[in-house]
Amino acid sequence: MKKTKKKAPKEANEKPCHGSAQAHPDHTVELTRLRRLRGQIDGVERMIQDGRYCMDILQQLKAARSAIHALEASILQSHLHACVKEAFASKNEIDVEEKIQEITDLFSR
Repeated sequence: MKKTKKKAPKEANEKPCHGSAQAHPDHTVELTRLRRLRGQIDGVERMIQDGRYCMDILQQLKAARSAIHALEASILQSHLHACVKEAFASKNEIDVEEKIQEITDLFSR
């Protein structure tokens, strides 16, 4: 019987979390959402070129903004459940403070 080589799990191919030895989450699952968002933006561009009604363009822009917020929330949730959680579990005060500062900086801009 021929042995088949198992593929390494995705986690083995991930880059480490910033300042940590643990791999950060794989966000490739978000590429579909990102492509859909790109399509929405391209659609807005076509609407403007076609001279479409202002409110139609604004509605499409609002939908794109909502899609961006959903993407941000998903990536933030992954970051909290992986990178931040790992920093707290490590009990390394420097890593913990770094993660807290990263999130504080993100939301204070």
